[in-house]
Amino acid sequence: MKVIYKITYPNGKIYIGSDRTDSRLTYFGSPSKELLDRDFDRADLRDFTLRKQILWESDTATNSEVFRRENELIVEHGANDPSRGYNQRPRHRPATPPQP
Repeated sequence: MKVIYKITYPNGKIYIGSDRTDSRLTYFGSPSKELLDRDFDRADLRDFTLRKQILWESDTATNSEVFRRENELIVEHGANDPSRGYNQRPRHRPATPPQP
């Protein structure tokens, strides 16, 4: 089973990733350590709860289909917006205000 999941951190920020090896109980993705270190210090880690939700799953999808859907969900949920999440790809493109 291939899955795409969302991890929610105590500060409300999210990370969306995929698991193509069916290790959903033990795999929590690989967000940037540097980004996490900016938001959490050692004291925060003394009692730290993550929430993992399965957003999508498939028994038949190819790896490229999983990657495409993962990117769609990252953008849809805003996980690549540094103020909302920890995904660094696809690169966040802030909306530009209309020109007068």
